[in-house]
Amino acid sequence: MASVIPFKALRPQPQFAPKVASRPYDVLDSVEAKIEARGNPHSFLHITKSEIDLPENTDIHSAYVYEKAKENLDAFIQRGVLFQEDKACFYIYQLIMKGRSQTGLVCGSAINDYEKDIIKKHEFTRPEKEQDRINHIAATHAQTGNVFLAYRNVVEIDDIINNWKSQHDPVYDFTAEDEIRHTIWVVNSTETSAALVQLFKEKVPFTYIADGHHRAASAAKVRKLLETSNAIENPGYPSRKSAAQQKVDATDTVRSRDYFLTTLFPANELHIMDYNRVIKDLGGMSAEDFIQKLKKDFEIEEAGPAFAPAKLHEFGLYINRKWYKLESKPNTYSNDPIGILDVTILSDNVLDKLLGIADQRTDKRIDFVGGIRGPEELERRVNSGEMAAAFSFYPVSIQQLFDIADSGNVMPPKSTWFEPKLRDGLLTHLID
Repeated sequence: MASVIPFKALRPQPQFAPKVASRPYDVLDSVEAKIEARGNPHSFLHITKSEIDLPENTDIHSAYVYEKAKENLDAFIQRGVLFQEDKACFYIYQLIMKGRSQTGLVCGSAINDYEKDIIKKHEFTRPEKEQDRINHIAATHAQTGNVFLAYRNVVEIDDIINNWKSQHDPVYDFTAEDEIRHTIWVVNSTETSAALVQLFKEKVPFTYIADGHHRAASAAKVRKLLETSNAIENPGYPSRKSAAQQKVDATDTVRSRDYFLTTLFPANELHIMDYNRVIKDLGGMSAEDFIQKLKKDFEIEEAGPAFAPAKLHEFGLYINRKWYKLESKPNTYSNDPIGILDVTILSDNVLDKLLGIADQRTDKRIDFVGGIRGPEELERRVNSGEMAAAFSFYPVSIQQLFDIADSGNVMPPKSTWFEPKLRDGLLTHLID
């Protein structure tokens, strides 16, 4: 059963919250982050994408970047932009995008649950992305990136959250520049917190990683790193706490390093978007030859501009400034929970078979584009010459995600894109 705890969040003073809140580090490249943070010294991107404050030729995975992240986080605290809660709390986080609302519970989830598969996964991680977050967490002693978890609805949990929202004022309530509204309540009642802990323990057998596999894996590996290196005493990983506080914490059965920052959303409030692919080259084939080979497994026809698949087993292909509709032929895929997925069909019948892209986690010939960017981003990357072709998908359903995770299987990487996304910087989990 799911083990969750309240925690003492590091969070912004209310007047700074709209300026601090930033888009997740992994949806922006360094150039985009630098532009977005320009003129805003309070942007949390100075911590999550700290290379923006270093010379342009700095390797984004160098030690300087992680040292700068720690320096900037410390500066935010010293300037009074961020402060730490004086008691452990749960937090309710509501997002509204284009009139659609979803509300989650921000908490610490047990790393033991992650390792025992009580927190279920549906993707493998990419090693370089995982290592980046390991380095960032180890350097800052902070989990700055929230892991997005889903669970099957529990009426009693829904009632507690809805009642608290109706009876208390939020600490933050603002609309970001992308027109997504962010509202957060602090659940500072010991009794309410205890009730939530117990309900998750009794009624939520599993939670599911919706977004944040790399952040979750990194948190687990940092705990091992802290354990094996005796990091509290190791000058390479200095504690943020005083020696006296460390002694107090040493007698506490709840250690911050044993939990990681998560927001749990009931499944019926979630919305999954498509997660698309762009391909750097066609393995020596011309566009015409490539399309001819595709005809073995797909029905193909030219499509209108900015084509978006309307059903399962339908794909969009953008190549040579044209859109094509692809539809899987019968008997070209299996009907098991993995084989029936469109991301699997494309992986098996196109990426691996025709292009030799066997491992999407590590192959540099493929990149991933979230559906929030629209077909225009796919067109841009192909038209620029950076990529040779793009594929668009029909979104995976939340039930498909649960079925895969429950079966013990994993999807190909980057199969799901969730919107709206939580903002970084509003709630951070400090660890020792």
